[in-house]
Amino acid sequence: MYSVDAPDFGAASDGDGDRNMILGKSFFVTPSDSVAMIAANAQETIPYFKNGPKGLARSMPTSGALDLVAKKLNLPFFEVPTGWKFFGNLMDAGKLSICGEESFGTGSDHIREKDGIWAVLAWISIIAYKNKDKKVGEKLASVADIAKEHWATYGRNFFSRYDYEECELEGANKMVEHLRGLISNIKTGEKYGNYTIQFADDFAYTDSVDGSVALKQGIRFVFTDGSRIIFRLSGTGSAGATIRLYVEQYEPDVSKHDMDAQTALKPLIDVALSISKLKEYTGREKPTVIT
Repeated sequence: MYSVDAPDFGAASDGDGDRNMILGKSFFVTPSDSVAMIAANAQETIPYFKNGPKGLARSMPTSGALDLVAKKLNLPFFEVPTGWKFFGNLMDAGKLSICGEESFGTGSDHIREKDGIWAVLAWISIIAYKNKDKKVGEKLASVADIAKEHWATYGRNFFSRYDYEECELEGANKMVEHLRGLISNIKTGEKYGNYTIQFADDFAYTDSVDGSVALKQGIRFVFTDGSRIIFRLSGTGSAGATIRLYVEQYEPDVSKHDMDAQTALKPLIDVALSISKLKEYTGREKPTVIT
């Protein structure tokens, strides 16, 4: 997709078709952006949503791009822990139409599971609609054009995930203990580099459908400009623990929307590594995987 003669649209899925990746020519759409862009265009471009979505939802680590769409369209919005069952409960209750997670899962209430094939078809519907009035020979609206039009309206949420796999469990747990101690004493208005704390917590969720409570779902540092740093620990088995670091920075300035995500996020990543003392606790110089 990044070659000179690449096609205008590309999509990928996993073996069972529940996850998806959307690309344009030399252009990658993050899963967080993808679900937001589908939601923003759904009523206009997808017949199933001709009366508009009932509500929108994302997993907590997923970027806030979908929140901005829900606000503009005046739709109910839900932030849930990682795990598709939380979306399913909202769908069963008739509260949710479109949802997604940063780990390449996107879905709607036509089925209670994530559906990668549906997400690809949704994008094809959007592209077809955006080009329906084009005459032969006219330049077609590309995936990049659709994304940039969306950012111009809503702003861009730069987002990345760093996975540190097979960390020693003792060090990983000590880092989490350190972070929990930090958030217990943090105060609104504290400065971390150029970022000012709005709040910090260990995310908890009360299901509005069945009343169940999920605790300790990820440590969040949320800043006044909409930026976020999130830490989650998973895979604490015999092979070691995986530390997931999520960084997000909101940018309303259109002139900065073409920046490389890693460049835009570097100051925030530096803050995240500093406050977590990740290298000190795990010995890791760099992540295993960057998404």
